[in-house]
Amino acid sequence: MTRTPLGGLTRTGAALVATALTAALSAPVAAHADGSGGPGPVVLVGGSLSDERIYQEIVELAGGSQARFGIVTASSVPESEDPDAGTDRCNNSRCNGEYYADLLLDHGAGSAEWIPVDLDHLDNAESAEVVAQVGSMDGFFFGGGDQYRYVTTLLRGPEHEDSAVLAAIRERLEEGALVAGTSAGAAIQQRGPMVTGGDSYQGVRDGSSPGYFDDPTVLGHLEEGGFGFFGHGLVDTHFAERGRQGRMMRLAADTGQERVFGVDEDTALVAIGSGRMRVVGSGAVHVLDLRRASVGSAGGEWSVSGVRWSALTHGDTYDAASWTAAPAQGKAPLQPSGSSVRTGKDVFSSYDAPRRDPGAMLRLARELAGSGRSTGVDGLTYERSPRFVVELDKTAGFAAYRSDAEGISFFDLRVGVRRH
Repeated sequence: MTRTPLGGLTRTGAALVATALTAALSAPVAAHADGSGGPGPVVLVGGSLSDERIYQEIVELAGGSQARFGIVTASSVPESEDPDAGTDRCNNSRCNGEYYADLLLDHGAGSAEWIPVDLDHLDNAESAEVVAQVGSMDGFFFGGGDQYRYVTTLLRGPEHEDSAVLAAIRERLEEGALVAGTSAGAAIQQRGPMVTGGDSYQGVRDGSSPGYFDDPTVLGHLEEGGFGFFGHGLVDTHFAERGRQGRMMRLAADTGQERVFGVDEDTALVAIGSGRMRVVGSGAVHVLDLRRASVGSAGGEWSVSGVRWSALTHGDTYDAASWTAAPAQGKAPLQPSGSSVRTGKDVFSSYDAPRRDPGAMLRLARELAGSGRSTGVDGLTYERSPRFVVELDKTAGFAAYRSDAEGISFFDLRVGVRRH
């Protein structure tokens, strides 16, 4: 194998089988908005949501022009803590709720209104009136902010039992209503250990700890997880842009989890039924498969090998039950060029680097996918005490596809991390 140092940046199966799987996973699903067809769709957005296709998808899955939406923004600061409350510069739960309601109405929803639960209105989480409001909804949209505020407002006690409002939302989901969330609103939907913060370098170096930490670089998690609406693996957002591959490999390994879904900004993972998923938006959804991963020690530091990484773009599909990804119809196999892969020194896009480069690791993986010269490449961390190397390798099952509109998707790239 030819290995090329990678760095320099700053913070298929047979075609017929792939086509058949894509068609099956992309097929329309029986209507859920009327309460039929079992549990409703869950849509996880990686943050910075602006793609029209995602809003349209959310509205359509909830019932289109007949859809009644409830907006949950309890992860935002309340009005009482916002110095700009009441102005056009506001950034609090109430005005953020109104913002998302207007966007959904602009994209064809029948109605949309704020569900008044936040740190200023904790008692409303048990209000019969608000529960009745929730019961009339076809879809729920959870805004971004800090997912721990969702824990403190909608969950109760050390066992994280549902508040009355959350129980009502859960009931509506089971009856077929849609649940969507962006950034913190996506992270809170998962079952299992939920990440609460941390950067990749510090996470790889120091490991994860239960809890919520004031230091944003510390890799923390809540062992009880979030709401549990999405049960197919760990979830993280702003994924490639903030170089979060390292932190989630470490968190998954530390907590015994075998799969991670990392969602890029302006991108959605649409999960329907028993694990049928589809990607919508301008970025990628990343699946980290740790079933064959091996954790060890290299040079006195934590190491992992054998992680499989797939990056899916718009229209690509994933079946959680079979752990199988497929390209969207019309995407052609990527034809490698004779180019070499660039070198660099900041694979995790460190915020400490003088010239942070968002999305460095994804771009370098795509460069490797498109290179006909190298079957493997190394990426170095910006930090040097100690310095880690991320090893990327094309395996026998590796495949890559290209669309002029959506860019490069790849499946089954092998990843390892060790001390340099």
